[in-house]
Amino acid sequence: MIYEIVILAMIAAFLGLRLYSVLGNRAEHEEETITHRFDSGDSAVDQPVREAPPAAPVQAVNTQQQANLLPVVEEGVRAIAAADRSFDVTSFVEGAKGAYGMVLDAFWKGDKDTLRELCDDDVYAGFAGAIDARTAAGETMDNTLIRVEEAVIRDAELDGRTARVTMRFVSDIAAVTRDKDGVLIAGSLDDAVESRDIWTFARNVDATGPDWQLVETDEG
Repeated sequence: MIYEIVILAMIAAFLGLRLYSVLGNRAEHEEETITHRFDSGDSAVDQPVREAPPAAPVQAVNTQQQANLLPVVEEGVRAIAAADRSFDVTSFVEGAKGAYGMVLDAFWKGDKDTLRELCDDDVYAGFAGAIDARTAAGETMDNTLIRVEEAVIRDAELDGRTARVTMRFVSDIAAVTRDKDGVLIAGSLDDAVESRDIWTFARNVDATGPDWQLVETDEG
């Protein structure tokens, strides 16, 4: 009888150890930390802050262009170039020379439509009034621009968002005025007369178009 009790006790002890072993292992597994997707191993790396690309540099005035500018003018030219990236001194001077010839030719021919496109209201009114007076007198102008000997920037400024550039033109013009019968009453086609003009052109730097307008004329 005692022998049987000892055997049963050993069997119970063995089963208890097995049960503890299983439960103990299960408990240890249940306490394990669950790995998350955003732990250090898989976390997103902080991206460095990207600096904004540097602004395009203001278009520089080259050495040849500087030689044609007075020191007081260069400051105004740079201010205009900073506000209008498309502004270029050489291109502007060439364009101003072309506009000079177009305005003179339109005035001599009495072409108000062209003058309307190239001039602001005040300058256009002056030209139109002179054309009307000439027409009323029955006179015509048969002038020819022989050449432009000099075209230089005399002043430049940025007034708010309006760029203003003043040009000095020295040109040779064959000037002829005829009466209503076509008779020569002034000038000569054989002798060119030197003309000195100070013209100011203006443009809103925010405008989409590249056109400048003649806003002031004077003798130089």
